[in-house]
Amino acid sequence: MKYRNLTKRQLIAMTWWKRPKFKDYDGIICDGSIRSGKTLSMSVGFIMWAMSAFDGCNFGLCGKTIESLRRNVVKELPDWVAGIADVQERRSENMLIVTAGERTNRFYLFGGKDESSYSLIQGITLAGVLFDEVALMPRSFVEQAEGRCSVDGSKFWYNCNPENPQHWFYKERLLTAKEKNLIFLHFTMKDNNSLSERIRKRYENLYTGIFYDRYILGLWCVAEGLIYSNFSREKHVIKQSEIPKHGEHYISIDYGTLNPFSAGLWCVSNGKACRIGEYYHNGREAKTQLTDEEYYREVEKLAGDRIIQRIVVDPSAASFITTIRKHGKFAVRKAVNDVLDGIRTTAGYLQSGKLLFSENCENAIREFGLYRWDDKQASGKPQTDDKPMKENDHAMDEIRYFCMTVLRLEIPLV
Repeated sequence: MKYRNLTKRQLIAMTWWKRPKFKDYDGIICDGSIRSGKTLSMSVGFIMWAMSAFDGCNFGLCGKTIESLRRNVVKELPDWVAGIADVQERRSENMLIVTAGERTNRFYLFGGKDESSYSLIQGITLAGVLFDEVALMPRSFVEQAEGRCSVDGSKFWYNCNPENPQHWFYKERLLTAKEKNLIFLHFTMKDNNSLSERIRKRYENLYTGIFYDRYILGLWCVAEGLIYSNFSREKHVIKQSEIPKHGEHYISIDYGTLNPFSAGLWCVSNGKACRIGEYYHNGREAKTQLTDEEYYREVEKLAGDRIIQRIVVDPSAASFITTIRKHGKFAVRKAVNDVLDGIRTTAGYLQSGKLLFSENCENAIREFGLYRWDDKQASGKPQTDDKPMKENDHAMDEIRYFCMTVLRLEIPLV
């Protein structure tokens, strides 16, 4: 692949290891906005450095999950380094064999999704490691990978979008980069010359609130206040007479016994999704706890005579999922339950105007005005990660389930 018109930051991120000014550093951190060219520059640079400095060694390629790593890096890597190196994937071994000239090295793929992931990387000796989206990985995993880099001349490569300023990586790596002998580069979308002005504007218009500050401005800032501050009755609530008459119908459910049980009926039509009806039962307030069979009958009433493509359910509601399957009337699927990514995705659909609500969805509309970020832990100290408050969140959860499990496949945001 030929690289033309790279920006100064992209060139530094790709070639810092051979520049006299930077070559003695132990690693590099690149943070900033989405679509700024961090991943491409660092991935190509990592391979170039590894193949020029080592032969017959092991390296680590780390993502939040191996699936996300394959999607963000591995899938594109053969094209990115075409003419520089040959990349062969051994998928069953989660490994890449990379050859350049007479040199061959092994690049192992690792996913750092939770605290138990550190065990996956124990025991291996590495000559270097690339962390793609390092802020999404637990500290134990990152430190275990760093500790495996015992080969002389090994280096660390980190990239990420900003998170909470109390995040361990921000405090322990980025703010102390100089003391740890690391280069730090901050990227914006203007560092990616392949993006047209029209596409930049599209991304800028996609986000709002905390996600705009982090993903567009590239700031490490606190999540506070209303989560969906871009929700408005004027833009997102329609009269019952305006709801679509035809389309594909879905139901999303957040399960509760004493806590509220929330179900939303959706119609996807003409590039938009409208929540055309709801069922909401608060067992604690009603002083009545319903059984799974009673909830199922309410879901049947909500569906009416419509053909329901799929019911998407809170993945922890195993007994209710079993009940739906037992009746054999509806297809059911466990919801994708990535909270922060789900909130970001839902906020994007609100911002784009692709998510609408009938005026009869009173509980969902009410929760939009109450759903807030939790800025304190039980100890009263600032949160080290972003969490919604666990109240007024039941319709919010099932709306998020719908957006993550159905809508992003039916109507892509970008």
